[in-house]
Amino acid sequence: MITSRRCVPLGIAVALVAGLALVGPASADEYDDRRAQAEAEQDAVTDALGDIDELLEDTDAALVQAFAELTAIEAQLPEAQAAYERAAGELARLTAESAILQQRLDAAGAEERRVADALEANAARTAEVRAALGETARQAYRGELSLTPVRVVVEADSRSDFLARAEAAKLAGRLQSTALREAEQLAAVERNQGRRLAAVRAEIADLDAAMDVLVERAAEEAARAEERRVELERLLVDQRTRADAIEAQRDAQLARKAQYEAQQAALAAEIAAVLREQAANRPPAAPPSTPSSGWPASGGMLGPPVPSDPPVITSPYGWRIHPIYGYRKLHAGTDFRAYCGNPIIAAESGTVQWAKPMGGFGNQVMLNHGYRDGASLLTSYNHLSKFAVRSGDSVSRGQVIGYSGTTGTSTACHLHFEVYVDGRTVDPETFL
Repeated sequence: MITSRRCVPLGIAVALVAGLALVGPASADEYDDRRAQAEAEQDAVTDALGDIDELLEDTDAALVQAFAELTAIEAQLPEAQAAYERAAGELARLTAESAILQQRLDAAGAEERRVADALEANAARTAEVRAALGETARQAYRGELSLTPVRVVVEADSRSDFLARAEAAKLAGRLQSTALREAEQLAAVERNQGRRLAAVRAEIADLDAAMDVLVERAAEEAARAEERRVELERLLVDQRTRADAIEAQRDAQLARKAQYEAQQAALAAEIAAVLREQAANRPPAAPPSTPSSGWPASGGMLGPPVPSDPPVITSPYGWRIHPIYGYRKLHAGTDFRAYCGNPIIAAESGTVQWAKPMGGFGNQVMLNHGYRDGASLLTSYNHLSKFAVRSGDSVSRGQVIGYSGTTGTSTACHLHFEVYVDGRTVDPETFL
């Protein structure tokens, strides 16, 4: 999630405008103070707008990325659904084929049992025929058989009776022999059928075992496809939630930007009103020949704001990459080395315009040095840890007005020193 880099209080400008609106006729210094204060607030709002624009750029980029990822996930979902349906269909097909094979296996087993029962019955019948033939042979050997050749001849009443008895004896023997052969042939056929059924049953069992493996693999594939589909749906929900959150954040940032723009417009209108009023009441410029007037050609108007000798500048006035926000921004003052708690001194005599927290500037002292050659001059001392003066105090050059710190938007203890000419920042080194 993208976080805000800096938040300038929205109530500052409202209070400023309301306060300025109540001011009556004023001196030149008061006009300049009012304008400088409004312009300082306007600079802070401008910085805040720059921060919001940077945030919006980051948010827009994040939103584009989120929707790109969302589109990529949505593109994968149909294929994942199709893969799941294919795997589920293959699983259903293999399961059905496995059920058919199981039915065939059951039928083959039942037929095998039927053939085994038939073989058992035929074996019993064959045993009976063999026993009957054996008994006939024993009777014939003992002479007990009623149709032996001797008895047929002896007991025949006539020639025709003899022929009939002889034919009956032959027929009985043939019938018994035929029954025995048929029983043996049937047994051989059923044994062959039983062997074939056993082979078929074994083959079906092998197929069924192989089918079980295929069904298991298909079930695993279907489970993986379902897991992938569910995961993509979860990612889709998460990504939509993320995109919605980024979009809501963007809406909030746009709303903040609109507030800052309205605040900036109000400040611009107030500054314009102050300038018009100031122009109408500005005192005439001092004559050029006055020794104490005019800007110095090579500095020297202001003393160093820190008591060290010589003062060490750690970051000059000008454009640079912001050390916290990481983008290019005007550094509207000069940074001096000042360790935590070191005294900070007035660069020139003047009046304390204010001593209070000022957003990213942290604890700030603003000194009003009046007019020089018809132009106002103010200096500000920022990121202080504590104050040594209050609003309205008169201070002299070199007087301690506060102590170094790292309040506001700061990375370490130091003094950020700014110089304002007619409410606009200038390079402080040209005045030192």
